[in-house]
Amino acid sequence: MESFGAPTFEAYSRSSGDSYTTYTNPYGNTTVVDTVREEMLPLIDAHWYQFPPLNPMWYNLVCFFNVVTATLSITGNATVVYIFSCTKSLRTPSNYYVISLAVSDFTMMFCMCPPLVINSYYQTWVWGPTNCWIYAAIGSLTGTVSITCMCLITSDRYNVIVRGIGGTPLTSGRALINVFLAWIMSAFWTFIPFFGWGRYVPEGNMCACGTDYFSMDINNLSYVHVYTLWCYVLPFIYICAAYFYIVKCVHDHEKQMKEQAKKMGVKSLRSDKEAMKKSSDCKLAKVALMTISLWFMAWTPYTIINMAGFWSPSIVTPLFSIWGSVFAKANTIYNPIVYAISHPKYKAALHAKMPFLQCQGDSSAVEDDSKSTSTTAEEKA
Repeated sequence: MESFGAPTFEAYSRSSGDSYTTYTNPYGNTTVVDTVREEMLPLIDAHWYQFPPLNPMWYNLVCFFNVVTATLSITGNATVVYIFSCTKSLRTPSNYYVISLAVSDFTMMFCMCPPLVINSYYQTWVWGPTNCWIYAAIGSLTGTVSITCMCLITSDRYNVIVRGIGGTPLTSGRALINVFLAWIMSAFWTFIPFFGWGRYVPEGNMCACGTDYFSMDINNLSYVHVYTLWCYVLPFIYICAAYFYIVKCVHDHEKQMKEQAKKMGVKSLRSDKEAMKKSSDCKLAKVALMTISLWFMAWTPYTIINMAGFWSPSIVTPLFSIWGSVFAKANTIYNPIVYAISHPKYKAALHAKMPFLQCQGDSSAVEDDSKSTSTTAEEKA
């Protein structure tokens, strides 16, 4: 907490109220900081004092959007964890990454939605500085875990499709270790601001907290840039490169198979079983690619806001910062929908466990997946 800096926007004067402190400028205009409570003022950057109060409509819209998002996310991700955990054939090593991803998304909305809804009602942060840091840390932890799990999912698809039988089979033990390391690494980047490198502060409409992307001191500047590089830029480059090779491998292999079949005068060189296995791997790769694409579409606006705060702060308005945060949280509802629509084995298991959802899948998919997984492990051993 010692790294908090007091506001330095000298054009504004402070007058104390009963429950909070208000700021007015020399011309009598009010600002978006008017409703901020006194204990939160040392965290508020001078940048926000230049903006007038937001229309209450925006607080209501944010509140409504978050309630809808949280309802869909919590129920959807809880369903994913339940289906994958209680369906034996889906408890494969690679699916541990999916469960970890669902747990991360569930945790984000379960922990962050209630405070945000209450703050939207009061139109300011009401939980004090310590809880502001904890709120921001939860968002950072779960967001970083999500992208790390997606890197692990990508790595697994690369190992299966590109390396094929030459790759090292993923074991349950190895998958659990990778998940554990993903959470530990994410926790490091999340909690290091508590020890003095970087800090968390209220954002935009003063109802949520996140990284400080305005303070230009080297301590905070270095944290945000290194954090963005390690937790966003490098994963993005890795995933793009991996999927480039995945697509290239599938394309080249299909081309070779077609040419060889044409020379031999047959329709296909694959048996039905091999064709089904290859099709299953490609479908899983498409599901992973769709999930990852949605993650980057959701988190890229928030990343842009973080960088703009340092290099072009004039474009960062309270309304602009609100929607960057809201879209990032909306990502938590995409993954359950993607798996329900695109993952045939999950879809079949979902229909078996919850037939009232009318999510009919291939009734033999779950059983076939179990047999296929066992056969593949034996071939690679």
